[in-house]
Amino acid sequence: MSELLDLAVEAHGGWKRWQATKRLSAHVGIAGAVWGLKGWPDVFVDTRVSIDTRRQHAEYSPFEQAGRHTLFEPERTAILTDDGQLVDERRSPRQAFEGHIIPTPWDAHHLIYFTGYAMWTYLTTPFLLKLPGFVTEEIAPWDEDGETWRRLKVTFPPNIHSHSAEQVFYFDSAGIVKRHDYSVDIMGGTSSANYATDPVAFGGLIFPTKRRVHPIGQGNRPIRDRVSVAIDFHSIEVL
Repeated sequence: MSELLDLAVEAHGGWKRWQATKRLSAHVGIAGAVWGLKGWPDVFVDTRVSIDTRRQHAEYSPFEQAGRHTLFEPERTAILTDDGQLVDERRSPRQAFEGHIIPTPWDAHHLIYFTGYAMWTYLTTPFLLKLPGFVTEEIAPWDEDGETWRRLKVTFPPNIHSHSAEQVFYFDSAGIVKRHDYSVDIMGGTSSANYATDPVAFGGLIFPTKRRVHPIGQGNRPIRDRVSVAIDFHSIEVL
């Protein structure tokens, strides 16, 4: 196990506190250029998302109209009424992205799959990296904004659905996550830098309350005037 990962886990509240957590529920605002490009402008501009910390499961509520919510699991996406009635579902949802590139429009299940696994990844970082099957390696540090950040290259196991098999996490000297790089494979491959800022304690755990995703340009530097995704966490309940 990486010493850097141990530092990061402790800095975000510690493994013991995380192990006592079963669910997270957050009030979020999600914006950025990608949603209009995919045909879903403002779909989650003011929403609640709930995730299970023990398995990949996420729900957004409301979805399109009051009384309906989404469901993401690795092998299933669904739209449900709040009393549990199935409206629509898709099995093996990742397969439905075959041939997609960045401008390809999304249907509801494409949207549910992407936003489900992405939010699950963000809210469980860095704790998910201690799960079985993850391979971590500390690589050369990175200088940015007058700071030196330590970097952890991570290979995700096949059973965890995420942006790409290989991702890189950047941490400051205290172990707080600052940046997260990946390729969005289901969009045909992108080079993205996800900046995590404004950390706040909720229920004994530390979460960045702002995330801004930029394309990566020359020299591994973000293209700051292009914001693909912007996430603001207004509150997080630790359950």
